Amino acid sequence: MHRFPRTFLLSCLLLATVGLVRVYGWNKATHMVTGAIAYRDLQASSPQTLSRIVAILKKHPDYQQRWSAKLADPTLSEDEKNQYLFMLAARWPDDIRGQAQYDHQSWHYINYVYAPEQNIARTDTTLATGETILQAFGMNQQILRSNAPDSAKAIAVCWLFHLTGDVHMPLHTTALIDQQFPQGDRGGNLFKIKVMMSNQTINLHSFWDGMLLGADDFRSVSNLAVQLRQVISRMQLVQLGRADINTWSKESFQLAQDNAYRSNTLPAGTDQDGAILPADYVDTVKPIAQRQVALAGYRLADELKADLSD
Repeated sequence: MHRFPRTFLLSCLLLATVGLVRVYGWNKATHMVTGAIAYRDLQASSPQTLSRIVAILKKHPDYQQRWSAKLADPTLSEDEKNQYLFMLAARWPDDIRGQAQYDHQSWHYINYVYAPEQNIARTDTTLATGETILQAFGMNQQILRSNAPDSAKAIAVCWLFHLTGDVHMPLHTTALIDQQFPQGDRGGNLFKIKVMMSNQTINLHSFWDGMLLGADDFRSVSNLAVQLRQVISRMQLVQLGRADINTWSKESFQLAQDNAYRSNTLPAGTDQDGAILPADYVDTVKPIAQRQVALAGYRLADELKADLSD
């Protein structure tokens, strides 16, 4: 096996810090599922926290412009409208991409270094891309716990919703570096695959983003949230005791290595011809994605209760 000199690898890491572009981590519909799971969990475990978060979100600067028309749907009950508000909040950081006032591109991920050809898999070293998802989570957590006005807390709540989802998407914690991607694969965005021979070439990140749900209407999202809560209960998730986002990110980094990249055995194709995924890949990783989304929803509920406990 060809092995890069360590100095070459380090220079590649420095180059990889420039101009990184990411697509969404989980698609918008999947982020909405996380919000829906957190809503129903809080409804059962802490109605007072639920009411406080709903009140905060109604003070969001974008409430009238982006959300009020959707929430006026006469087919929705008052309870469903509040759940829909949680869904919309969870996707808001993706909806405002490109708006300088609120958008923070680097907040959506962290680049732990996965360089299997060098036997490197490190969580104490990251590619420097600005403020990471870990830093962003902490900053918004502090705002929610502070005496800031509810309009500022509403923005922070949206980010906490969204970042909790993002950090549970394995490819939002990982930079694969090898001979094909000496400057990193941008969390799977450059890693070209096909689900089947007859399918078009896409990237691995996009595959994981949309694996669970494509439709972002209220009913589709709500139904999937109900299904996931039924098949993946809190009692099945021993990880729920780990309340630190640093730990969550390391869990995802391990999932990326072991499952998304299959311990460096998953081949990557080219822009013109993506490598076909192994026949069992989808069936293997879909339950992992489902568990991660359910886990994110439960952890989000726990986080909100802790942040508003004072």
